[in-house]
Amino acid sequence: MAGLRQRFSPERSSNTTGPWDPANCHGGPPSALLARAVEQHNHDEGVEWQVARLTIELLRPIRVRQPLRVASTTERAGRRISVVTASLIDGENEVAGVRALRIRRREDEREDELPSGVVPASTMPAPVEESRPDVADFTDDRPSYVGHACEFRFASGGWNQLGECAVWIRLLQPVIAGESPSGLQRVAAAADFGNGVSADVDFTSWLYINPDLTIHLARPADGEWIGLRASSHLGGTGTGLAHSVLHDENGPLGLSLQSLLVEPR
Repeated sequence: MAGLRQRFSPERSSNTTGPWDPANCHGGPPSALLARAVEQHNHDEGVEWQVARLTIELLRPIRVRQPLRVASTTERAGRRISVVTASLIDGENEVAGVRALRIRRREDEREDELPSGVVPASTMPAPVEESRPDVADFTDDRPSYVGHACEFRFASGGWNQLGECAVWIRLLQPVIAGESPSGLQRVAAAADFGNGVSADVDFTSWLYINPDLTIHLARPADGEWIGLRASSHLGGTGTGLAHSVLHDENGPLGLSLQSLLVEPR
């Protein structure tokens, strides 16, 4: 079933610039835009959907300040479970896509019988207000996603420290002008940082690009701040994996994974 079809040319698209090439976007903004496409997709009457999984594939470089079209469709229809796909299209080329698993939302009358902590018990080492603000030193005065569209507060680790870290991320710009980002959009915008904040190799010497991002959510995100307890694992054969436990200020809410392309600059 056909769904959303829209065209976007964001006013602040320079703030989507990524770290690898100033002509191309960071993966966070297109991931958030695809999350929005899933949310905006036509809903079945009488069913309130919540997204349990997003699998995003970044298929081609996404050019800064280039108009994009969004198209979505229902791949699997159902009353309790459905699957929606959406694409970002530059001209005639699909540059990114998402496959989303939606589960019917309901309030369980026996909710008090369910155990708490439905994701791993890992927690952020410090809340937002006790975490350290930090600005990436590899950014400059040019608009960029890292430097101008997000705020970072590190509970452990930091931009200049290799290895596992815990960071709170707040999106400072709307995904679409005039709209307040949803919790799902904030999660998608933040989760793409997992490999960047937990790198095991130096940014100036190595590429560790993620061509995909998979997010599993046990519950919807609440509030503006999304926390990542992130670590990266390199395979030594040109591949790697970044793993994050996702949080909001109420606690853990899900997991994200990124496959990595790893090679010398």
